[in-house]
Amino acid sequence: MKSGTRRRRQRQEKITLSDVAAAAGVSAITVSRALREPEKVSPHLRETILETVERLGYVPDLAARALASKNSGFVGVMSPGLTNYAFMALMRGIEDRVRSTDLRIQYANPGHDSADEARQLRYFYSQNPAGIIYVGTEHGEAVSQLLANAPCPLVEVMDLGDEPADMAIGIDHRKAAEVATRHLVAKGYRRIAMVGGRWDVRARRRLEGYRSVLTEAGLFDPALVLAVDGHTSVSLGTQLLARLLAEHPDADAAFCHNDDLALGVLFECQRRGIAVPEQFGICGFNDLDLAGAAFPSITSVRLPRYEIGYRAIDMLIRAGGSTNPPPAKVDLGFQLVERQSTARTPRAD
Repeated sequence: MKSGTRRRRQRQEKITLSDVAAAAGVSAITVSRALREPEKVSPHLRETILETVERLGYVPDLAARALASKNSGFVGVMSPGLTNYAFMALMRGIEDRVRSTDLRIQYANPGHDSADEARQLRYFYSQNPAGIIYVGTEHGEAVSQLLANAPCPLVEVMDLGDEPADMAIGIDHRKAAEVATRHLVAKGYRRIAMVGGRWDVRARRRLEGYRSVLTEAGLFDPALVLAVDGHTSVSLGTQLLARLLAEHPDADAAFCHNDDLALGVLFECQRRGIAVPEQFGICGFNDLDLAGAAFPSITSVRLPRYEIGYRAIDMLIRAGGSTNPPPAKVDLGFQLVERQSTARTPRAD
């Protein structure tokens, strides 16, 4: 009996939002705003409120918040590549942004199965989400219809090529490929291959940029475009370079869909005694840690993956408010990071 009485007393004495507000000397609305929309509260006041929350051990009542906000307080994140190392920075940005809010994340990894994507989206929608983050802008008809009719704010991330169903944040992959390809041409490479994996929308836009630059320079050869319809890996990079050199021994550079492939190309060059960058140039994409740690280090296109994830949550939060709505598209740009794998002096023609 005493144990039951103690549990009832503990429930009755649970710290409330009003308790935090009183201890911090602010209104309950201000506390709620600091937890849900921290960008709308001054840094000093936000720090005071968060310290009070920590000191009192306040835990938000998500069920009550769900009733008040008309959603369940979770954000669904759907990506075909959650197991890909390149997406870790994106997820870290998402997690860091929601940490100071009462939002929570649910992930789905349907691969490239349109039917599974549609099923996962319906499952997310059935839970009345606060928002959805969808990696990519390419989807089948059923998924397109579901995204167009999303019952909550929706942000498509990584690519900006198409008009988004709601909002989008990322980079222009065609422009990024143009910059990388021009760099290889400027370094004196002439038989430049594209080495890739699955031809998703981002890869196709990089192909467009690569092709446009080489066509303008009179250097495009469709036979130098090598790809397989599957997951990329370091070992695939070695296999594709071996195939490239068997079919086109005069190839002198490779623009790779990602850094995994670029590292494989580098390993195969080293196995064959091909000097990088003197005889063969290599450019990757994503600028993972391995690109800078390799020897020679690999030139790569750097994407702001962490910031994309962080600001995608910002866009959902702003879209859920009544003021200061976010723009429909946010282009965060990219950077070509030049390293040893292309650091050669071009020969005079």
